[in-house]
Amino acid sequence: MSGKHSEKYLVTGGAGYVGSVVAAHLLAAGHQVTVLDDLSTGHRDLVPAGAAFTEGRVQDAARHLDASYDAVLHFAASSQVGESVTHPEKYWRNNVCGTLDLLTAMRDAGVRRLVFSSTAATYGEPTAVPLTETAPTAPTSPYGATKLAVDHMIAGECAAHGLAAVSLRYFNVAGAHGPHGERHVPETHLIPLVLQVALGRADAVRVHGENYPTPDGTCVRDYLHVADLAEAHLLALTAARPGRHLVCNLGNGTGFSVREVVETARKVTGHAIPCTTGPRRPGDPAVLVASADRARDLLGWRPTRTDLAGIIADAWDFARRDAAPTTP
Repeated sequence: MSGKHSEKYLVTGGAGYVGSVVAAHLLAAGHQVTVLDDLSTGHRDLVPAGAAFTEGRVQDAARHLDASYDAVLHFAASSQVGESVTHPEKYWRNNVCGTLDLLTAMRDAGVRRLVFSSTAATYGEPTAVPLTETAPTAPTSPYGATKLAVDHMIAGECAAHGLAAVSLRYFNVAGAHGPHGERHVPETHLIPLVLQVALGRADAVRVHGENYPTPDGTCVRDYLHVADLAEAHLLALTAARPGRHLVCNLGNGTGFSVREVVETARKVTGHAIPCTTGPRRPGDPAVLVASADRARDLLGWRPTRTDLAGIIADAWDFARRDAAPTTP
């Protein structure tokens, strides 16, 4: 950290997949990090060494936040699209009410910078691809609706109270960063589901729909390496300006189909990875690819780990380590 200024950050949800990787990057840059996580979906062992850990809800951030903090990076949220449809009240309570409590705690403590983990689910069905930040926002799930509501909430906080905030709207985050990778229960993301088959934990991966208007008939998605994503958060902390709410999409700008993911995973793992096919899932767009031009222009961010085989190889390394039996 020679010649660089060390800052102190609160990372809510820092025991989760993305939050833990961002916390690790902050520590590597020489900053002080406190992780606040209630461990309802996070994992204590994912909190990086060197970070202080406090078990608690984001709704209780006022108990832990004070003027010694330079900024908050906010990842704590319920994030399962399907569950949000069957239990929307959980998502409005955790995502919206929780963030409102966090913003109040930040205002009271005088902490005036925020980087928020938003999502491409705020857009809903795309009207054109690649998606830009000016695309219409019409979420198709309560999850996406709650994240969009938080973006509006943050914009109001910036205008009224001078908060400096950046919302980063992710597309499909994948890969791993050393000991930090995906471990969701239940797992709904394609790459870890494919790797579960390679590990022998599932018999086959299910392909939802094979008659989309795409080259091979399966959905096309933008996969972003989690380490590239983390680097964007550090740049966002620098780019945040008082009274401004900046919204940036994050993606690698390239789409890969479901069948391309499966075939690449077969090559990376050396396993057959059988597939079964089923009907389309309601609300699944054929193609979802990001334009990250704004992040490039305003944050100075460029993803460098855009090779699908490399992304899957990192995820595979983590999945095998995570599956290995621990020594008593």
